[in-house]
Amino acid sequence: MYIVVLVTTKDVKEAKMIAQKLVGEKLVACANILKGIESVFWWDGKIDSSQEALLLLKSKKSCFKKIVKTVKGLHSYAVPEIIALPIAQGSKNYLEWINNCIGG
Repeated sequence: MYIVVLVTTKDVKEAKMIAQKLVGEKLVACANILKGIESVFWWDGKIDSSQEALLLLKSKKSCFKKIVKTVKGLHSYAVPEIIALPIAQGSKNYLEWINNCIGG
């Protein structure tokens, strides 16, 4: 099963560092970085907000546990957002490309 993993980061620099590591380790085939994301969330019992960057990572479900471990090891947040959504459908060529990029 193919997945898209969402990870918010404190800034683009952190997003690029995490993306480089995940692509380099062949845990994800592609990492898109979306700048200028504003997040509103509960933290320490109150509503907070922050300017962030968002990573959209294309991978396979079999890599998710390693993705989580790698992100947690590099991320500056105590509780980073790391969520996976299934890819219900995709072009055959694109999904084959993901498969060919992912290690093992």
